[in-house]
Amino acid sequence: MDRGEQGLLRTEPVPEEGEDVAATISATETLSEEEREELRRELAKVEEEIQTLSQVLAAKEKHLAEIKRKLGINSLQELKQNIAKGWQDVTATSAYKKTSETLSQAGQKASAAFSSVGSVITKKLEDVKNSPTFKSFEEKVENLKSKVGGTKPAGGDFGEVLNSAANASATTTEPLPEQTQESL
Repeated sequence: MDRGEQGLLRTEPVPEEGEDVAATISATETLSEEEREELRRELAKVEEEIQTLSQVLAAKEKHLAEIKRKLGINSLQELKQNIAKGWQDVTATSAYKKTSETLSQAGQKASAAFSSVGSVITKKLEDVKNSPTFKSFEEKVENLKSKVGGTKPAGGDFGEVLNSAANASATTTEPLPEQTQESL
């Protein structure tokens, strides 16, 4: 290898933009004037390439914006597309699939538990309805109904009995329209 090729393959860190190149060269290594001139030409060439690439990138971005404008694509539509794509990417992950599966199983178990609780509550309500205390209460309501609203065939629906008892008591407690006007 000649000295020029060896300089390109150095393992020393490359100086950042704005760093003093001379400061990064070790004290034991000295460059000849010819090597320095070669590095200056290479530096100028790289800087020119960077500037050219920046100009090309700016032109491409301008062209992209013009195409989007012609297609009617605006920032909001792009945001919607990005969100949709992001959501699609998230749902494709194994973590999402595992979480979704776990939540689905938990939902099924919760549904089964609520169904079981509902069955237990229904059974308990049936037990209460068939209890001697409830039967006694039902008989008292029937007696009250027969005293207030007349007789009705036995075995009526409990809801109907309560409604008719409530209606009977409401009609006896409501003031007559003439009384309301006199009290004003």
